[in-house]
Amino acid sequence: MPIGIIINVLSVIIGGFAGAAIKDRLPQQYRTNLTMLFGAASMGMGIASIVLMENMPAVILALILGLLAGMMMHLGEAINKGAGMMIRMIGGSEENSQDLITVIVLFCASGTGIYGSLVSGMNGDHSILIAKSFLDFFTALIFACSLGKSVSLVGIPQFVIMILLYILAGVIFPLTTPAMINDFKACGGFLMLATGFRIMQLKAFPTADMIPAMILVMPLSKLWSALIVPLIS
Repeated sequence: MPIGIIINVLSVIIGGFAGAAIKDRLPQQYRTNLTMLFGAASMGMGIASIVLMENMPAVILALILGLLAGMMMHLGEAINKGAGMMIRMIGGSEENSQDLITVIVLFCASGTGIYGSLVSGMNGDHSILIAKSFLDFFTALIFACSLGKSVSLVGIPQFVIMILLYILAGVIFPLTTPAMINDFKACGGFLMLATGFRIMQLKAFPTADMIPAMILVMPLSKLWSALIVPLIS
């Protein structure tokens, strides 16, 4: 049973509703300072994942090709439209759609969430997702203070992505190596680092368009280790 996924998704949904309920009672200073903290936490988690990288050229190539693929598929635009639809569903302002995209990427495409779902499906270890749920709850709460109940709707695509990974874990995980997993985490770390910059409003990285890198990184890591490393060793 995907207990970790259920807990993680519920933390986002409940946090979103809680934030929407208290938004008029939470001072702006609290929102600003906590948002900055969550941005720093996302960047810190990203850096902690990046240092695990074993095949740097493969990870960098995955990020480049992933971004190009995302731009060619207009993935960012599609997610932007989806974010706009989610906001309209609850009667919010589409001016906040860019912030909602940041939330979608943070909750649905983080290396921790994807890796945690794979581990949960492979050996039933839910600890990664449960630990992630504490941060997600408060992050959803703070973002919901400005975005409203639309933050809770992010739990829907989050659940779909995580449950698919949970189901596919039995097929994917046996084909991986420790180096592939570490490079996968590192790739997710770059996305979380970029997301941290967006949360803190320092730089609007195209995080949505970078998502395909998460699909490409493990095959490229495998090819690099099997074909290129023996040639240059």
